[in-house]
Amino acid sequence: MMHIRILILSSLMLLWIPTSAANNGHMELRKPKRDVVIIPDYDMLQDTDNDPAVYAKIDELPTCLLCVCLSGSVYCEEVSPEMSTVPALPKETAYLYARFNKITKISLSDFADMATLRSIDLTGNLIAEIDDGAFSKLPNLEELILAENKLTKLPMLPSQLVLFNANFNKLRTQGVKATAFKKLTRLAYLYLGHNELTAVPQLPESLHVVHMNNNKIAKITDQTFCKGKTSYYIRHNLDEVRLDGNPIALSKYPDSFVCLQSLPIGWYN
Repeated sequence: MMHIRILILSSLMLLWIPTSAANNGHMELRKPKRDVVIIPDYDMLQDTDNDPAVYAKIDELPTCLLCVCLSGSVYCEEVSPEMSTVPALPKETAYLYARFNKITKISLSDFADMATLRSIDLTGNLIAEIDDGAFSKLPNLEELILAENKLTKLPMLPSQLVLFNANFNKLRTQGVKATAFKKLTRLAYLYLGHNELTAVPQLPESLHVVHMNNNKIAKITDQTFCKGKTSYYIRHNLDEVRLDGNPIALSKYPDSFVCLQSLPIGWYN
């Protein structure tokens, strides 16, 4: 009887061993392979130590790693270390805010073929030079803000602009063509305050607001805002004109405002 039991147990063991091995093999096949994830080292963004090599690496990083890209808007404000050139933008960018950096120049290639751009704000940089044609390939650009820079002259501006702001620059009359804004038939808001202009450029009929305060304007004519002494011409759109902070005494030019619905802000004594 004992021999029979041993024989039965041996048979069962022989049956269990291949079954167990098969099960183990099946489980091994089902184990997922672990993906190796390499996490990039971005410590250089936190501690640059003014190393030129580190700056070079930062310049090579994608714009949306240095800036915030959100639904067609790119925010590159006060980038650290400071951004010295206009960043390469995603093709779908509609709004660029690159304020308070160290951008010194706008080149012809910076906004080439960016047909989606509607607004550019470069306030608070060090821009002293803009290539002619830098904005010529932006068919949808409506707002261009270049306030608080170092511009002495203006390039050709897109004809579809609605707002242009170049307050707090070093613009001179020699660097701003008399007809620079005349063909901008949609321009409603023009800000040229705190510059070095000695004359008012020709203004389009579409304007609602024009600020030329704190310049060096000492004289205007009856053609500056109106069309001579005729009482038949009224500028219905132009609601606000600022000439305060200029050496001009506006009371000497009463015929210059006959077409306006309200007197310019400025010195009359």
